[in-house]
Amino acid sequence: MELFQKAKTIRLRSYRDKYLTAEDDEENVIQDRDGSTKNSIWTVEFVPGRDVVRFISCYGKYLTASNMPLVPRMPGRKVIQTLPNCRDPRIDWEPIRDGFQVKLKTLWGNFLRPNGGVPPWRNCITHDIPHFSTTSNKILWDVEVVETRPIPAALKNHKRTHSDFTFDRSRSRSAASSSFMSHQPNVMN
Repeated sequence: MELFQKAKTIRLRSYRDKYLTAEDDEENVIQDRDGSTKNSIWTVEFVPGRDVVRFISCYGKYLTASNMPLVPRMPGRKVIQTLPNCRDPRIDWEPIRDGFQVKLKTLWGNFLRPNGGVPPWRNCITHDIPHFSTTSNKILWDVEVVETRPIPAALKNHKRTHSDFTFDRSRSRSAASSSFMSHQPNVMN
């Protein structure tokens, strides 16, 4: 939950470096490389007394784990946008932190998952349970904060901790490799 505590709006980026995006038809959800559009920005809503969040698209609709299969007789249910109905448990997502990334779990134990490959899987978003250890990292999402919530006056004097900072996977790779290179001994023959 702490990855979302300060966020008013966010972008979710998959392991494929594509963003969770609300389609213009105001129903479907896809993944797209262009994270600069309004369709890739989601408003974070907290549910009082529960450790779940809800995501609202630019169209005012909730990210929803539907019961509709993407392909008949195959695992993976469609993720769609639906009109607000706060009593619908399909709009609740439990964030499970994994390092600097997050898994988003439904009430039924499925995870928000980006898909790739040939149609109909290409660029679609489903929710299911990863069955192989090789697919378990495919349900991890980077959280990019677009707009932060106002800080209450009581918390303005809070000392920052390591977990207060966001993490960008692409920056860390280049920083780690440059740090590694700078610590190598300079050997001359």
